[in-house]
Amino acid sequence: MSEKRYFIDGKFIGDGSLAVIAGPCSLESLELGLRVAKFMKRLCDERGLLYIFKASFDKANRTSVHAWRGPGLEKGLEQLAEIKSIVGVPVLTDIHESSQAAPAGEVVDVLQIPAFLCRQTDLLVSAAKTGKIINIKKAQFLAPEDMIYAAAKCREAGNDSVMLCERGTTMGYHRLVVDMTGLVTMRDFGYPVVFDATHSVQRPGGLGGASGGDYRLAFPLARAAAAVGIDAVFAETHPNPKEALSDGPNMIPLDQMAKFLDEVLAVHKIKSSMN
Repeated sequence: MSEKRYFIDGKFIGDGSLAVIAGPCSLESLELGLRVAKFMKRLCDERGLLYIFKASFDKANRTSVHAWRGPGLEKGLEQLAEIKSIVGVPVLTDIHESSQAAPAGEVVDVLQIPAFLCRQTDLLVSAAKTGKIINIKKAQFLAPEDMIYAAAKCREAGNDSVMLCERGTTMGYHRLVVDMTGLVTMRDFGYPVVFDATHSVQRPGGLGGASGGDYRLAFPLARAAAAVGIDAVFAETHPNPKEALSDGPNMIPLDQMAKFLDEVLAVHKIKSSMN
């Protein structure tokens, strides 16, 4: 249990329970978003888990300039608002520019700071000023103890509602490794900690002009993170990852998400019983 906890959709993040943040990498269409959100909400409701739908309206850090990025800010926020209203779930999206914070904050429940941008002061301050919960992803090049400074930028901007997210550390070209002790380090700061299972198995640029990965490795990594202690698990999922417009290789097939959740939840319960 973290020192801080945040109330979302009738449940808490940070109270010792496990929350789930899941959805497709990008908002390929409203239909896809609704399908994934409805499916994941049912799975999480059956297990008594808080569910937050995630999807990006713009993937501004794609490997190739020709890669699919998303529907854009205006259309993307419209779709997120519809998903939130129709399915009845809180939503999360990432922002890449300071100017996106205010309009995104009018729609979403959680703003996410991409790993590459977690040191960008203006972006963090703009996100903080919305008053929304902020999920800050730890950069692939950053030590976990340095995340206290990212959180401090939000706090000093007037918003201490922060979650810290582990998503792997660069180890050589096209490879990431997860240091599970980093979860302990970041949790010791008092903030809820999120483990991003699918980006942790990504191989940036591993397919030449696109990122590769192996979603199967997300299962053991997520179990390991739950054993160490996390407040939320983050996973990207798609009905047919091979046809996804971004991050297909590391997204978990939607029909395997029940198995994924059950494995992580089982370990989480054992860990909780030991505290």
